[in-house]
Amino acid sequence: MSPSLHRPAGTLADGDLQVLLTPEQAGWTYTGLQVILLEPGVERSIDLGDSEAVVLPLSATDVVVTIDDQSFVLDGRISVFDRVTDFAYAPRGANVRLTAPSGGELAIATSKCDRRLTARYGSADNVAVELRGAGPATRQVNNFLSPEAWPEADKLMCVELITPDGNWSSYPPHRHDDSPECPVNNEEIYYFRIGVADTSDYSKEGFGMHRTYTPDGSIDINIVVRDGDVFCVPRGYHGPCIAAPGYPMYYLNVLAGPGGGRSMAFCDDPTHHWVRDTWEGMATDPRCPVTTKEGRTR
Repeated sequence: MSPSLHRPAGTLADGDLQVLLTPEQAGWTYTGLQVILLEPGVERSIDLGDSEAVVLPLSATDVVVTIDDQSFVLDGRISVFDRVTDFAYAPRGANVRLTAPSGGELAIATSKCDRRLTARYGSADNVAVELRGAGPATRQVNNFLSPEAWPEADKLMCVELITPDGNWSSYPPHRHDDSPECPVNNEEIYYFRIGVADTSDYSKEGFGMHRTYTPDGSIDINIVVRDGDVFCVPRGYHGPCIAAPGYPMYYLNVLAGPGGGRSMAFCDDPTHHWVRDTWEGMATDPRCPVTTKEGRTR
């Protein structure tokens, strides 16, 4: 039986890992995700093996990341709805050690890869914050490990999205799989956090919606997503992601694929591509960007 694409919060937990998703568990080849809950002042060690990784603070500050013999201090943030954060890139085969005086939550996004590159620090100053869509489809994209913003990775690509409450994102529905019309084929992980409008808080009661489907109907999933859920997209159109009124939606996208170059190119569902034309001349939602490197905008 194929593994479930939707993994509700807690179903991938293992000890201090709130999420442990390997490529094998996902049923594919490259991408993985760990979400680690650090104990205050306690060092946590990870061996990457045949994978590269990015260390991204979700709700942790003053994080010391030691990659083999190099150490970086990440300012971090108290919440994904608080500010744009700095991060660290760790190459294939590295040993990564993590500690934070106050503890907290970190994402370790991974991809199996071929080349060993160089450990690097990523400053929040250099994270390109992009607004996509318009009107009720406005959303914020933090391009911290996109191919254009971060060329110093082998296969791994990551971005963050924040969708204000009541808005739609990942829309129009799009795909990047092995279909003939798609320019690249990428596996993709969505890691969701649900917030409380106009705050940096998380909500266990809040929710949103997510859709993934294929033209032949072999995948046709419309689900409620809650804080801490994971969704794996092996193929097919994905979108929209809809943030319920009162509950903004964050998701971390982790992508990698078999191509020779890193690319996040996609192709829209042609049925809904026309929607893009309606955005011309339409104002973006004034709530975006929700966050910058300085903090919340309102």
